[in-house]
Amino acid sequence: MLCVWWDQESVIYYELLKPGETVNAHRYHQQLIKLHRALREKRPHYRKKHDKLIFLHDNAPSHTSTMVQNYLETLNWEVLTHPAYSPDLASSDYHLFSSMSRTR
Repeated sequence: MLCVWWDQESVIYYELLKPGETVNAHRYHQQLIKLHRALREKRPHYRKKHDKLIFLHDNAPSHTSTMVQNYLETLNWEVLTHPAYSPDLASSDYHLFSSMSRTR
């Protein structure tokens, strides 16, 4: 499994899990800590230009756990409400993997 976070510029942080590994609340919390560090390193201009980072993730149980919600509150990130699941609305299909669709 590949876990990827990106913005309008490029990939900010990714983590490749070993076969059989899954994302639970603890792992997701750790990934968010690493994402926050990567943001500070790769996007230092965010802090100067914006009061708040706008964050979108789905409603998976690991993402909605109390541990994760509390951490996101300490970061003061605005978390957008995720739309109901639809294979037609997968952001990755349109943004992260758009170059793959051009190689056909």
